[in-house]
Amino acid sequence: MISNDILNIALIEYDIKWEDPISNINYLEKKLNHLPNQIELIILPEMFSTGFTMNAENFAESMNGRTIKWMESLAFEKKCALAGSIIIKENNSFFNRFVFVYPDKRIAYYDKRHLFSLAKEEKIYTKGVSQKTIDYKNWKINLQICYDLRFPVWSRNSENYDLLLYVANWPDKRIKHWDLLLRARAVENMSYCIGVNRIGKDINNHQYPGHSNVIDFKGNALTQINEDYNIKLFTLKKTELYNYRADFKFLEDRDSFNLEV
Repeated sequence: MISNDILNIALIEYDIKWEDPISNINYLEKKLNHLPNQIELIILPEMFSTGFTMNAENFAESMNGRTIKWMESLAFEKKCALAGSIIIKENNSFFNRFVFVYPDKRIAYYDKRHLFSLAKEEKIYTKGVSQKTIDYKNWKINLQICYDLRFPVWSRNSENYDLLLYVANWPDKRIKHWDLLLRARAVENMSYCIGVNRIGKDINNHQYPGHSNVIDFKGNALTQINEDYNIKLFTLKKTELYNYRADFKFLEDRDSFNLEV
C-alpha cells in the first residue's frame, strides 16, 4: 500500500463578484462550511477574491493581508489545504500568485509565469521566474495558473509529480481549448491534471462556463462523487497512477532540457 494513497479534493467554481473581496470571501466561507469532513484539499479559481482585474494597485494585498489570514484560518479550522490565486504586492511589484495554504498554516506559492498578453496582464503584473512543485500528504503537486496551460514545456513532468494543478478565469469563447489542453497535459505528463475555472460574467462582459474537472493520467475525466452547483468532489488514487506508470514507462523516454527564465 502506498502512503497517503487517497486524496479527497473539492473544486469550487462560482460567479466571482467583480473587485469585491469581502463579498467573495463571505460567500466562500458559507459555501465551504458545508463540505464533508474528509475533504483534504479545497481549490479555488484564479483571482478568487477579485476576478481577473488589471486594477492591481487598488486590490493587491501583502502576504500578511486579510485574504491570506482568512485562508490560514479556514485551512486550520477545517484541517485541510486551501489553494487559489490572489493579487500580491511585493517589492513594489504586483504578482498573480497561486497560494497554497497547508492545514498547519504553512504557505507555499507560485507566481504566474505566462501573463495573458491579450488582456495586457504583462503591463501590470510581474511574471514568475521559477516552477513550483510542492509536497502535500506525500503527493507531489505542480502549481500553475490559467494561461500557463498553453505552454507544455513549462509543465513538463521532469520531477515525477503526481498532480498538475491549474486555477483559471478561462472564457467561454475558448473553452474547447481548455477541455482539450487539460487532457493533453495529463496524458503527456502521465499525471492527474486538475483545472478549476470560474463561472458567470465579469465587468468586461466575458462569460465563464466553468468546466472545472479532474483528468486522470489516461486522459479520462473522472466521475464526481456528487454534484453541487458550485462544488465538485473527487477522490484521487495514487496506486492507480503508479501502477499505470509501471506498465507504461513513457516518462523514462522524455527529453532533457534546461529552461531559460
